Amino acid sequence: MSTFVALTPIIAVMLFLVVLKMTAVKAMTISLLATALLAVVYWQVPLIIIAASTIEGIIIGLSILYIVFGAILLLNTLKLSGAIDTIRTSFMGVSADRRVQVIIIAWLFGAFIEGAAGFGTPAAIAAPLLVALGFPALAAVSLALIADSSPVSFGAVGTPTIVGVDQGLREGTAVSSIAQPYVDASGGMRDFLQDIASQIMQIDIFVGSLMPLIIVAILTRFFGANRSWKEGLAIWKFALFAGFSFTVPALIVATYLGPEFPSIFGGLIGLAIVVPAAKRGFLIPKETWQFPEEKDWLDSWIGSITAKADEAQSKAKLSLVRAWVPYLLVGLILVLTRLEALPFREILQNISVGWTDILGTGISEELEPFYIPGFVFILVVIITAFVHKMNVKQMKLSFGRSGKAVVGTAITLFTAVPMVRIFINSGENGSGLESMPVELANTASQLMGSGWPIMAPIIGALGSFISGSATFSNMMFSLFQTSVADQIGADPTLILSLQVMGSNAGNMICVLNVVAAAAVVGLVGKEGTIIRMTILPMLYYSLFAGLIGLLLSII
Repeated sequence: MSTFVALTPIIAVMLFLVVLKMTAVKAMTISLLATALLAVVYWQVPLIIIAASTIEGIIIGLSILYIVFGAILLLNTLKLSGAIDTIRTSFMGVSADRRVQVIIIAWLFGAFIEGAAGFGTPAAIAAPLLVALGFPALAAVSLALIADSSPVSFGAVGTPTIVGVDQGLREGTAVSSIAQPYVDASGGMRDFLQDIASQIMQIDIFVGSLMPLIIVAILTRFFGANRSWKEGLAIWKFALFAGFSFTVPALIVATYLGPEFPSIFGGLIGLAIVVPAAKRGFLIPKETWQFPEEKDWLDSWIGSITAKADEAQSKAKLSLVRAWVPYLLVGLILVLTRLEALPFREILQNISVGWTDILGTGISEELEPFYIPGFVFILVVIITAFVHKMNVKQMKLSFGRSGKAVVGTAITLFTAVPMVRIFINSGENGSGLESMPVELANTASQLMGSGWPIMAPIIGALGSFISGSATFSNMMFSLFQTSVADQIGADPTLILSLQVMGSNAGNMICVLNVVAAAAVVGLVGKEGTIIRMTILPMLYYSLFAGLIGLLLSII
């Protein structure tokens, strides 16, 4: 019974959002009420914990909204300055083939942004950029979410592994007894985390390298005039080339440098290899693939943010370098403010706003307004206004449009995130049960036994789906995964690697990421449609990783 009750929030989200096709506002409101009711009645969670979790969720929701607003503001500013037109033209110069464009932007450029920032930033940048290039909004957001899979292990300079796994293996301030053998002389687990990073990429070189091919196959099947898988598979040589152009450098970096830089270097090296190759037509079919005419697009494809020219757009023609300056600045500032060796990270994180010990429950949450990527977006927008010589009227218009665009997203986030926090904080209860996610994981481990490597990524994906973060998923389940590995005699490095990979996959379907990504392309209310597009790639990534893990555990 406890397992069924613990599943209710997940079932509710899938039922109302995906099956019944409700808007996220309605679906998440109902799911929040159902989760709160079951937490109080069955799990016997005190009402004060419910209230504190709701407040905690609203604070987290504000940080996500901050990123969404910044991403929409950057896009609107670049449209008004004329930069988007220049960027669109430059990509047409690389290749007019939409399959090539989505691989370069969503897979490689997105990987670099994930490595630098995390926090759902890649989809917030890649999706509107694809829309600006003429992609349907639904294609842009779905494919950007799917592409942001492999790089997530090392997002935000390695945070899901360095912070997520490390903190997940600690009980309070001390390392758990199960993780104790992996602690080094300084009390850390640097070598162990580096081994995990290397193991992740050894598996991902098989799993992740196929993601560009999956992306283009979905593109042509669901958004082409002929609805053809074949047209996507026709570019398989280039897609695999692009896949390995990221995963091979990432494997080398993970093995020899650790978990901080695989996604950053993998993305940059991949771009340096793939873009010149695309310009020369290397491995690209002679027949260029395009979308059908816009008048033939389905209504479900189209968002309220489009690529059409703006009446207030600058008449000045920007050079390619000036047009790309904002995106280059975003990447540079994110990297500089995420490196521990530099002082900027500590300075920005010293300023925080939040609530410690909410309502006396011990639950605390804060946001760091100058460290969250949303601040970087706004800072770059201000710099862009000067670099692109924009006037006050254009900037007011950009801020006004962006503010209106996030209203619907705010309502959704302020119901979705509290539901997640109630679910996670349900360990504080009078029933004697573990928290809902841990109860689910315990049931799964009892059912799977020695076949656990197949289930390990699914648990990781469940954690991301629930929490909205690969880092939180790893914090939530790393100790549990290590305990199961100990019980079945499996290598903990392998099992934790599968946990991290599963947490990557969960990012494709987690409601918080989907809501945020939908907002930046004007698809508020179509979140269920997006999840229906991303759920099969999520299952592929999780199950294929699990099968390889099972094979490795047997050998």
